Amino acid sequence: MHVNNYAIPRRAVLAGLGLGGLAAAAPAWAAGSVKLPLRGGPDARDLTTAFPGKGSMILQRTRPPLLETPFEVFDQGLFTPNDRFYVRWHWASIPTEVDAKAFRLKVRGHVEQELSLSLDEIAQLPRFEIAAVNQCSGNSRGLFEPRVPGAQWANGSMGNARWTGVRLKDVLDRVGVKAGAVQVRFSGLDEPVVDDAPDFKKSLDLDHARDGEVMLAYAMNGTQLPLLNGFPLRLVVPGWYSTYWVKMLSDIEVLDKPDDQYWMKTAYRIPDVPGANIKPGQTGFKTVPINRMVPRSFVTNLQDGANVAAGAPVAVRGIAFGGDCGVRTVEISGDGGTTWKPAQLGADEGPYSFRRFEGSLPALAAGSHAIMVRCTNTNGLAQPMDQVWNGAGFMQNGVETVSLQVA
Repeated sequence: MHVNNYAIPRRAVLAGLGLGGLAAAAPAWAAGSVKLPLRGGPDARDLTTAFPGKGSMILQRTRPPLLETPFEVFDQGLFTPNDRFYVRWHWASIPTEVDAKAFRLKVRGHVEQELSLSLDEIAQLPRFEIAAVNQCSGNSRGLFEPRVPGAQWANGSMGNARWTGVRLKDVLDRVGVKAGAVQVRFSGLDEPVVDDAPDFKKSLDLDHARDGEVMLAYAMNGTQLPLLNGFPLRLVVPGWYSTYWVKMLSDIEVLDKPDDQYWMKTAYRIPDVPGANIKPGQTGFKTVPINRMVPRSFVTNLQDGANVAAGAPVAVRGIAFGGDCGVRTVEISGDGGTTWKPAQLGADEGPYSFRRFEGSLPALAAGSHAIMVRCTNTNGLAQPMDQVWNGAGFMQNGVETVSLQVA
């Protein structure tokens, strides 16, 4: 079968080792190791190539699979290859195969006509494509000080892709949203591992869901979604954290009242203060569901602690993204933030995409130097100089520092 010129096989399978087998086999399939700058330690992580459809990835957890993109991948291109794109699931009960021909997307709730749509029927809707960063809410959680609980990611639980599919607005127009609708709720084929655990569901306000950018993707970077990244459909919510980007999307429910289930009311909440930034131990603040991403930038060609030669200019390149809008400027500092120099921006692939930057620092004197990079987005929001902290380890976007040893 074909969906808008993208061939989708009848069945996508996690062949070979099943996910259950992976958990038991962990020591046998490690493919080397890597050290991450995790301030709370331990900083050693296995690399693995054992997950179907994935190349060498940093193993954070086997069940459910949490795979981090090695940071050097981000220096190799603007778009993150599908086989190196990070993986994050909430529950371990994930289908190891999906029959695309039999798959149906249910659209129901406060609508004029409930539907069960095949992939072929979805493909008849106008095709839509957008470049957008998918970033875990807890990306960089392992860098928080003091340490917070949760998956101890470094900076690799993010990726940039060109997503292809259909607008959610067109799907909702097909069923007819009734007056009085307020939110749209999404869930996928993954299931809780125990009966009383809450099924993973996320909701968007109706106006957001119908903004013409939120979409149902069936392809990324010009080929089908990997099963571990959500085959056959995943929600794409440009500019918002990936908790809303529901994978293996199978159910869309229009609600006539705000969603009060666990994953909206209790989980993925942030302090309702600028940047979700509070002090350790602080209490008494209001919380809201996590939502829009904030600007970030990273040096990709220099590793922390790298040795460079004295007396020669230092080339600096990397990636930046504006969060919920585009990149206005990227600045580089070679003196720990005392002075800043504008970087040259690369091609603009859209407001939600990574953007490459490059620059050069003048010859540095012998000794230790702190290289910093700072992004300001098109809404005028700049990265904070200090690292962000909150108890959930969400929304880190403090200015990154790379220490260089010049000799």
